[in-house]
Amino acid sequence: MKKMFLFAAIVGYSFVAQAQVQAPAPSPAGSVSSVVGLTDVKIDYSRPKMKGRKIFGAEPTVLVPYGKIWRTGANNGTRITFSDDVKVEGVAVPKGTYLLLSWPGATEWTIALNKDLALGGGVDQYDASKDAAKFKVKSEKLTEKVETLTFNISDIADDSKSGKVQLAWENTSVKFTIGTDYDAKVMESIAKATTVDPYNYFVAATYYIDNNKDPKQALEWVNKAVAANPNPPYWMLYQKARIQKANGDKSGAIATANASLEAAKKGNNVDYQRMNEDLIKSLK
Repeated sequence: MKKMFLFAAIVGYSFVAQAQVQAPAPSPAGSVSSVVGLTDVKIDYSRPKMKGRKIFGAEPTVLVPYGKIWRTGANNGTRITFSDDVKVEGVAVPKGTYLLLSWPGATEWTIALNKDLALGGGVDQYDASKDAAKFKVKSEKLTEKVETLTFNISDIADDSKSGKVQLAWENTSVKFTIGTDYDAKVMESIAKATTVDPYNYFVAATYYIDNNKDPKQALEWVNKAVAANPNPPYWMLYQKARIQKANGDKSGAIATANASLEAAKKGNNVDYQRMNEDLIKSLK
C-alpha cells in the first residue's frame, strides 16, 4: 500500500513539474546585433513597457527620474558586447561584455559601460572605478511615442568604420557612436588569402584604392590578379584602370578602360560601360 502511495506521489509531482503555467513576461527579453566594420556588436536587454506611466522626468512620480542611475532596462539590466576593441564616443573600450548604465537628463544623458557584470540590476552597488567608459550625449524628443523600450544599431557610416546605438522609449531618443578600426584585420587577411587564391590580389588592390592607400602596392596586386586570368573580366580591368590613374599613368589607364569598355559592351553591362566612359573622360 505504501509503495502504491509513493508511486502515486511521484507521478503527481512529475505532472505538476511539467504542467507549469506559461504567461508573457512583463518585460520580455530582447536582443539586437549588427556588424560595424568587422566588429560584432550585440545588445541583450529586457524591454519594459510604458503601461500609461510617465517614464522620464524631474517629478518624483516618474519611473526613471532625471539624474538618478538607471539599469537602462528591466530585470538584470542591459548588456552590450563587442567582438573587437572599439571606441565608444571616442573612448577606447577593450573587446568584451559590459553593463550599460545611464543617468537620464532633460537634454543630456550620462552613459557608462561597466565591467562588473555581477552587478546586474543592483545599481545601488555601482562602482565607478569599474567603468570602462563614461560619457555624455544629447537626448532628442521623438514625435511619436515608443511604448516599449527599444535599442537599435543604426547609422552605419559609408566606410563602415562607425555606427550608432540608439535607445528609444516614451518620447525620448538617445544615441552614442561606436567606432571600429578594421584595417589591421584586413591587412592580416590579405597576407593570408593572397597566398591561397590569386583572385584575392584583386580584392586587396580594390580595398587599397577605395581607402586611399599605397597606389603602387595596389597596382602590383591588380597586375598579379590580371596576369593570373587569361581573359580578365571588365570589372577587373575597370579597377586596374582606376589604379593606373591613381599612379599617374593616364595613357595606360585610358587603354585599360577602353579594353574594359569593349568587354562590358560584349557582356551587355550598361553600368560598367557608363563607368568606363566617365573614367576615360576624366583622363582627357
